[in-house]
Amino acid sequence: MSTAPTTAAGDVQWVKCPSCDAFVYSKRLVRNLKVCPECNHHFRLRVRERLGQLFDEGSFEERGQDVMSTDVLGFVDSKPYPSRLEDARKKTGNNEAAVFGTGTVSGYPLVVAAMDFQFMGGSMGGGVGELITQAAELSLETGTPLLLIAASGGARMQEGCISLMQLAKTSQAVARLHESGVLCICLNTDPTFGGVTASFAMLGDVLIAEPNSLVGFAGPSVIEQTIRQKLPPGFQTAEFLLEHGMLDLVEPRENLRNTLRKLLALHAPRPDGSKLPEPEGEAPITDPARLRERDPWEAVVLARHIDRPTTLEYIGFMFDDFIELHGDRLYRENASIVGGVALLGDLPVVVIGHQKGHSTTEMVTRNFGMPDPEGYRKALRLMNHAAKFKMPLITLIDTPGAYPGLGAEERGQAVAIARCIMEMSRLPIPAIAVVTGEGGSGGALALGVGDRVLMLENSYYSVISPEGCSTILWSDATAAPRAAAALKVTPPDLLRLGVMDAIVPEPEEGAHMDPVVSAANLKTALLSCLGELLPMDGAALVAARYERFRAFGTPGAQVSL
Repeated sequence: MSTAPTTAAGDVQWVKCPSCDAFVYSKRLVRNLKVCPECNHHFRLRVRERLGQLFDEGSFEERGQDVMSTDVLGFVDSKPYPSRLEDARKKTGNNEAAVFGTGTVSGYPLVVAAMDFQFMGGSMGGGVGELITQAAELSLETGTPLLLIAASGGARMQEGCISLMQLAKTSQAVARLHESGVLCICLNTDPTFGGVTASFAMLGDVLIAEPNSLVGFAGPSVIEQTIRQKLPPGFQTAEFLLEHGMLDLVEPRENLRNTLRKLLALHAPRPDGSKLPEPEGEAPITDPARLRERDPWEAVVLARHIDRPTTLEYIGFMFDDFIELHGDRLYRENASIVGGVALLGDLPVVVIGHQKGHSTTEMVTRNFGMPDPEGYRKALRLMNHAAKFKMPLITLIDTPGAYPGLGAEERGQAVAIARCIMEMSRLPIPAIAVVTGEGGSGGALALGVGDRVLMLENSYYSVISPEGCSTILWSDATAAPRAAAALKVTPPDLLRLGVMDAIVPEPEEGAHMDPVVSAANLKTALLSCLGELLPMDGAALVAARYERFRAFGTPGAQVSL
């Protein structure tokens, strides 16, 4: 919590940081966006300070200045509610605990509604709810992205159930933006609690918070009194919420403006026929006769090579302005699946993939690329993000399979995978799936229901791991090479079967020998597929995808090997 400036000798103003107790020269603190230069503590900002930091100079135009709460209940505590409102107006210079208007960030237009905690703790009564709703309605009317900046203790008690109804009022206003494909970004600052978090503040397409901001439903003191337990350190901080899947990003104040710029640029309307970059790699292979016939077990070993490029490395080679988005919004962030929004040339896309690592520490952190239900629910959320904003979806598959643990089963692993498979099959956008390493069973197929399905030349795709197959059918895990050959897991066989549409060439000894060339070949394949898919409308894409997967196992429709 910020402290008031203290006056030292010579009338030089200094501010004591409540986090590290350092005294910071006030002008230096302002230059540093009111972030302590010693410990990075983010002081609370007044609403106009916040807007001044984020918006282009002189671009903000306020609206709704006539909106004010009224005393609908005749409420009196230690003083009448109208007196509290008048005191807050004099203290802050605002008519309400929120400010609404329009402006630009790096030239991109934006509607904003921002809250001020100094106005009665940023509490949401009828006036605040009206300003939030008017902002959402203007955003909907003009198709302009909406930024909601929260700083609140929750609903305003002095307005009783009228304040409670603002949760529904604001939530339905945001819902209309979701239905219409208009971007909504929520920035939750310290503190954001109660009815504000239980409504609009957690409903954005992208949820951001500043470091160490306290964000939650019930306040810490209420929780401790209710459960009679001491809360752990870091509870309800932004970092806690990120770890538990509730936020996309925790961004330092100095990064916020640039993050907003990138998000607005990635979601800005594009003219039809966005120009794709010129391909620079080797074209994908559609003729099985042109592929090297490699021993199946050797292909499995290469696909598992610890130095093989990961999803994040391929993203770095192939895309620009990637913003990784986090969380399943339900339980936990999962590091085995990564995804976000990026540019392929000037075309915005959503890219999702399994993520492993190159060291023991990385592999353990990423659970060896084996997602639990939260990973698949994050992937599904990003698939729906792609559909909402009409962005092509690219998935990169590299997993031994979904994690088979006790907790994963308790939290609905099968349901999460099934939902991914079903909903990916119905996305009205181009969807391209690529097996870049291991393609293990349903854990791989959850990201694999594409209009075009590709695989790298030294990868494999299978209904079960060779070791699992050999253990079940031969009662001998050492028979895995025999199982790999019997399962026909390699690119030539899968191309002949029609499971794959094309194979992406890679260096003979594996993609890890030249990741740059491998990524260039993969990018070329993606561009080739997009050239075919972008002209198709959503209904045609969904219908063709249905027929693609409908044919598997149909008598007379399949090739026998």
